[in-house]
Amino acid sequence: MPPVFRPAYRSLPILLALLLALAGAGPAGAGERPVVELSASQAGTGGSVTVSGSGWRPRALLTLLVCGQAEPERGVTGGTNSCANADGRAVTTDAEGRFRRELPVVEPPVPCPCVVHVATVTGAGAGAGAEADAALQVAGHAVEPLPADAAGGRLSLLADTRLRGSGGLLTWFGSPPSRTLVVTVGNVGTSPVRDPVFQVGTSHGVFAPEWQDQRWRGTIRPGGKARIELPVELGAGAHGDYTVSLKYGGKVLAEHPWGVGRPWGVTLFWALVLLVVPAALFRAALAVVDRVHPRRPGHAARPAHRMRLPAARGSAAPSWSGPEADRSAARRP
Repeated sequence: MPPVFRPAYRSLPILLALLLALAGAGPAGAGERPVVELSASQAGTGGSVTVSGSGWRPRALLTLLVCGQAEPERGVTGGTNSCANADGRAVTTDAEGRFRRELPVVEPPVPCPCVVHVATVTGAGAGAGAEADAALQVAGHAVEPLPADAAGGRLSLLADTRLRGSGGLLTWFGSPPSRTLVVTVGNVGTSPVRDPVFQVGTSHGVFAPEWQDQRWRGTIRPGGKARIELPVELGAGAHGDYTVSLKYGGKVLAEHPWGVGRPWGVTLFWALVLLVVPAALFRAALAVVDRVHPRRPGHAARPAHRMRLPAARGSAAPSWSGPEADRSAARRP
């Protein structure tokens, strides 16, 4: 091989290493985990802290809450019921997935340890259901130790979620829509999980989910999996686009959209009411008027007179002229 080509071959390892380094830099940035930071780690009731974050989905709507019985490592063990929901704040991330928002410090409904819990409200795709916590010490608020971790078992979603069931005739007339949330989870921990308590939430539009605790009876051994079926029900007359979320151990495992049709039976019912009721009232009013003011006999409607045509008269006998007619006329006195 001529010597002129040797430098090119010697530079190939350097080019390959450079390409691999550039390829590895892309996923690292894309897989950045959400981060939350506080301007102060301790504050009293009535004060405020500045919450800032990065690594979130761009243009995402987030909720900021002060929650008790929580730690950044374990999350909010009692769900959003352990948070001061009425004093929360909302913020939208910028194009780079960053935000900055002032949050008032209030006492959560349960004792500390406390955190500032940040989570996405709704959304699909990468970053959906993301959440992060930052420790906050609320001065003057009671502190109790967290309940001991029941076991080293941890559940993870293994398959896509789905909603089983369909609406019926009663749902068409405004009955509460109901479905069954079906998920497959696996125990990726080292201890069995017995009778786990899941949180099922439903959200509409940009509103935060309303969580309900539901216990699943059974045991999931380490490395095993189980099919979980949990009932989901909305309020009477609910319609529109909803999102069903499943949470376990303070972490959102899955989200599934649910499109609920409009109860047209209710609309049809009110349309019939608006047509039938006025007609019935009109008929009843006419009957009352006839009873209160009956018609008098003299004013009764008379039968129509028939027009009689005069009888046609018979035509006069034709007069005959001639000698015999003259003789008969002469004989008459």
